[in-house]
Parts: sequence; structure tokens; C-alpha cells
Amino acid sequence: MKNVPVYKNPKKSVEARVRDLLRRMTVEEKAAQLMQRTIGRDVNPENVGPDHPFDPTVGSILTFTAGAAARNAFQRIAVEETRLGIPIIWGYDVIHGWRTCFPVPLAQGCSFDPSLTEKSCRVAAEECWADGGVDWTFSPMVEVGHDPRWGRNVEGYGEDPFTNGRFAAAAVRGYQGRRPSDLKKPGRIAACLKHFVGYSACEGGRDYNYTDFSVRALREWYLPPFEAGVRAGARTVMSSFNCVNGVPAVANKEMLTDVLRGEWGFGGFVVSDWGAVSQLSLQAFSSDPAVQTLATLGAGNDMDMADDAFRNVPDLVRAGRLPVRVLDRAVARVLRVKFELGLFENPYVPELPREKTCRLPASLDLAAECARSCAVLLKNEGGVLPLDPKKVKRLALVGPYVDSPLAHLGCWRGMCSEEHAETPTLFDEAARFFPGAKIELERGVVAGANECVATAAYEKPDRAAIARAVRAARRADVVVVALGETGRSSGECRSRRDICLSPAQEALVDALAATGKPLVGLVLAGRPLAFPKTAEKLDAMLWLWQGGSRGAQAAWELVTGKANPSGRLAMTFPRAVGQIPVYYNAQPRCRTGYDEYQDLVGENGPWFPFGAGLSYTTFEYGKVRLECAMRNAQCAMKASVRVKNTGKRAGAETVIWYLSDLESTSTQPARRVVGFEKVFLEPGAAETVRLALKRKDLAAMQPDGTRRFEPGAFELSASLRASARFEVP
Repeated sequence: MKNVPVYKNPKKSVEARVRDLLRRMTVEEKAAQLMQRTIGRDVNPENVGPDHPFDPTVGSILTFTAGAAARNAFQRIAVEETRLGIPIIWGYDVIHGWRTCFPVPLAQGCSFDPSLTEKSCRVAAEECWADGGVDWTFSPMVEVGHDPRWGRNVEGYGEDPFTNGRFAAAAVRGYQGRRPSDLKKPGRIAACLKHFVGYSACEGGRDYNYTDFSVRALREWYLPPFEAGVRAGARTVMSSFNCVNGVPAVANKEMLTDVLRGEWGFGGFVVSDWGAVSQLSLQAFSSDPAVQTLATLGAGNDMDMADDAFRNVPDLVRAGRLPVRVLDRAVARVLRVKFELGLFENPYVPELPREKTCRLPASLDLAAECARSCAVLLKNEGGVLPLDPKKVKRLALVGPYVDSPLAHLGCWRGMCSEEHAETPTLFDEAARFFPGAKIELERGVVAGANECVATAAYEKPDRAAIARAVRAARRADVVVVALGETGRSSGECRSRRDICLSPAQEALVDALAATGKPLVGLVLAGRPLAFPKTAEKLDAMLWLWQGGSRGAQAAWELVTGKANPSGRLAMTFPRAVGQIPVYYNAQPRCRTGYDEYQDLVGENGPWFPFGAGLSYTTFEYGKVRLECAMRNAQCAMKASVRVKNTGKRAGAETVIWYLSDLESTSTQPARRVVGFEKVFLEPGAAETVRLALKRKDLAAMQPDGTRRFEPGAFELSASLRASARFEVP
């Protein structure tokens, strides 16, 4: 390869190639690598921006949906018709699938099975790469969620930092592979941890709002999932809109440089959230574009998303205001990821028929498996579930979501929207599971046209529609009512002041319950909701979340007992909005025996706690057994518990290990998750579940954000079903 530039020689190291390319680039070419643009208008309705013409020197293009062939045509211009031939990296919000739609991430957290998330992210990566030419996804979102009013909880994995970290690592492995070298393989794409950091702490659950949290909260809740994702090898991170200790995250050097790179050794690049650099003016940081650019690049934010904020970089360099070393540092980080992805050797993707790359049978089977694993059975009075299809002669399907495919797809559904006609609804699938029954469909609620508005505004009570639903219910042996929220009632810019059911749905349930027929509620939602009084009228309640392309199939498999529900809540459900925030790992109250609220007398605590979930079988826990092995003069704790299926059906049980520090000079949460494992057991079978804890795992979080071990008493619990106390000197 004589006379081939070093940066084009794949036999050279990535660092050598980066250095060689950097020295050949002009300031204008460097600045272009730090800009991410759309081609034309962005497809995300929450984003606003100009209609961009195509610039072949730009570093990245996002939300391009014209397909692989069109993407290759643009990429060919960048690679073959520009001076240096630097390929573009193509980004997209592939949140829970490309054309095969998987359950929303919050639902995935309820599976407590990160292996399914790894598999689903692998499918999503392969589909979006081959079908759309996407090299980079803005996923996973690993924000810890404490306020269900915030719409973006749907994108994360719940309220627990440890669980979020496990799923973050799984998603990274699914997108990128398990080894750094995997990133160059066909169908692997770069992951992006977002939003760094603390975005979910927005006041009142109001999206884009100010955040204020202590150093301890930052270190205890918000940073750990990001660290887990970085340790798993994530190549990019997205800075968030919010402030950290009063400094906007996009310009926060402590977070972007000291923590992310200094403490964790992150070697990829940081991209801003949409327009976050220019939006510094709205945060009263500065309205001067030069100050915005200098602050964000200096802090360690390498790429600007979509608002052309870094177009002033050449002028700032020539004026001596922006050091070349700062510019080169950011450009090197972007180029490094492009080399790691193999874009210089393989800038194009194969142009294959869609049926060869998307919605393959194995992918749809995986989507069904995920949906089954994510659903949470929260109520089953009298064992009304599972239904025996042989005994159901007439079935009434009622509710606004019994024949809605979009309600299963949820928000951030990307190209899955184009497949909604291929997404079976509950009504579509019902006849397959109840072949001998007469099935009647009545929505009972009149829905409007704007799926993005709050559910209460989207749905209107209709006496005539409810009357028709009641007549169908009276003729039926059992009534199944599909409740919840629209597919896009959750997500970005989808905060809700009220997380109850709509009045129309409440009126429908009241009327159906009055018939006296068995009433099964199937809830499709992207967040926790609060309607305990209405739920009292349901005989059974199965929380399906938004289960994706095969959500309806999974629902009926669970309802009829072909599958056994095994999901457990990854986020606490409040009884009422006024309880928010309510989460499992809170500090204990300093006085007990008193109601938390005067108007919740006798109803202390949440509606459903973190970890809640029922099964069609029963599980028995043995004693938690502990042993301490001394290593290097320190005790390494080993714990085990025997779990037995004592029922008549096979089922899966999630053993969640909780640690309580009973003596600490800095008070600790009542409990925190330190491990979990999901085990499948046949009737009568048992398995011993084990956990290993190191001394550092027992360390208590301090006010300054450090952890320090203190001798004393601890308690380890297995799913709050069995526990053991121990002391460590």
C-alpha cells in the first residue's frame, strides 16, 4: 500500500490514522466534523430547525429515513467527491427497534432479564444498519426515573440505579458487540448513553425543566448507570438539557471531562442533545454564540446536534479565542469512533430487499418473547386468570385500545410506524386464541385524531358507546377491557400533570363492572399510572406496557395461560399524583405509625411497589444462607437462597437481592438492589440462587458522593421473602 495515506491504511493503528488525518485537515474541515445535521426537515415533531441542504463534509447526519440506497448515494459523495473522503456517521433514535418493534425500555426493565434486551438491541442494530444505513443509535437512555409524570421514563429501565446499569450494559453489548473489535462487523452500530446527566430529575416531571440535586444524589442515583454503560464500551454519550449544580450539562466540564473521561476513562465522543448549545441562551448562560461554542467545546462536548452552533469555530480559531488543541481534541474523538466503526474501509451498506433484513420470523418471535417477559400481573382475584378458551363461548372486547396497533408500538417507534398495518391488535389475535367463541368488539370510548395529546383530551365520554359496550358485556361470559394511554402519550415533551385514567375510561369501567361479569383489565401504557379506585372494579389487571410488534400475541398467551406472567415492576406506582416522588430506595422516615397523608388514611405506601408482580404459580423461599470468605484480610460475602415452585404450573421467579445498612453515620436508603436473577422452574422444581458481595458493595454513600465502608450490622433480603442479618467488623 505504497503512497497510501496513513489514515487510509487499515493496517495502521487507529491513533496513528487519527493523527495523520488531523494534520491534513483545514480548520473548516475540522469544524464540519463537529456538526450534525439533517437532510431537509427533521422527522421528529419535537425538534425544530432549518431545512438543511446536504453538506458532504459534515460529521454526521441524523434521522435520515430514505433507506440504504439513498444513504449510500449521499455517502458516496462524501467519500468519493470531497478532498479527504471522510465518511459520514449516520445517526437515528433507534430506541426499541427499527422495523421489528420490541417493548418500550421501561417494560424491558420489568423483565429483569438483560439478556433479552441485548438480543433485541442486536436485532435493532442489524435491521437499521441494513435497511436504513444507520451506524449510530441515540440509545440506551439510562436515566433513573422517580417521577412518572415525566414522559421520558418510558425510554429508561426504571427507578433503580443497579438495574439501569445492568440493562445499560446489555444494550451497549447488543448494539456494539461484546468486544471492541466487534464494532467493525456488519450490523454493529455505535451506542449512545443519554442524557448525561440527571435529566430525569426535572422539577415536577416537567420536560426541559431545571434540575437540582445533591452531590450524593448524583453519585448514588444518576451516575452509576452511565458508568456501567461506559464500562461496557459505549462509544458515545449525549449531554443533556438540564443543569448539574447550576451549570448546564452541555457546558459542564466537571461532568464531561473530570468524571466521564478522568474517572471512567471514556474514549469516545460526546454529542449534545438537539439544539442544546444554542439553547444556552434560554438558560441565561449566554446568548453569545461565541461564548456558547467556547464553553461547550472547552467542557468536553465534541459534536453539536442539529443547530449549526459550531459553524463559528473557524473564526474563533483565527481570532485566537479557540485553541487549536481544543478543536483537535474534539475532532480526534469523532474520527476515532469512525475508524473504530470501520467506516473508512466499509462506508456503504448492502442494498438488500427489506424482506431479507427486517421483521424476520426469528426477530418477531423474539419480540413476542420479550413482550411476554415484560408484562406484569398486578391483580388476579379469585384466580380469574388464566382464561380457559374452551369455557369461553362469548367474549366481549372493550376499550379504546382493543383494535389499536399504535398503542402497542408506543413512542419513539421510528420506522415501526410504517409497519403498523402489520402489527396485530388484541382484536386481530383474539380469534386465534378463542377459536370457538363469539367475539364482540366495542370501544366504549370515542378517541380523537391527535394521538400525541394527553389521554384525557384524546378521549371523550360517549353514553351511546358505553351503552353498546354494556350490552356486549351482558351477553359475554367474560369481558376484557383494554385501558391505558395512547402510544404517544409518553415520550419526549409528553409530561402529564395527572397520571390517572381518562374520565371516559373510568366511566366505561364503572359501567362494565355493574354488569357483574368477570372483568379483566389489560393496560397498555408507557409509564406508571394511578387509578386504584377504578382498579378495584377489575377482577384481574395485567400491565402489558407497550409491547411492540407482537404485544397482542403475548397478551393473549398470558391471558389464556399458554405463558405465565413473570414481569416485576421496575418503577413504583403511586396511589395518587400527590405522592410523587415515591420510590423503593428512599430514606426511611424518622417517625412511624403515622399516615403519610391525611387523605390516604390506612393506605400508607405506594399503590404497587418496585418489584411487585404475580404469577399463576407459587414460589417458596428457603432461608438466606451467608458465608464469609477472607481474602486479603477482607471478608467476601456469599449468599444463597433456595427457591421452589410449589404450584401446578411452570413459571419464572425473579429473585431481587436487597441490602440494608442498619448502622451508618450517614443514613442510608431503607434498602437498595445489589443483584437480581430470573430463574425458570417446573412445578415442584427448586433452584439455589447465589449472590457474591465484596466489601466495597457494603460501603455507605457519604454526603460528598464517596462511598465508605463502616463496620456494623446489615440485612440481606431475597425479594423481601427471606432475609438474614449479619455483622461485618
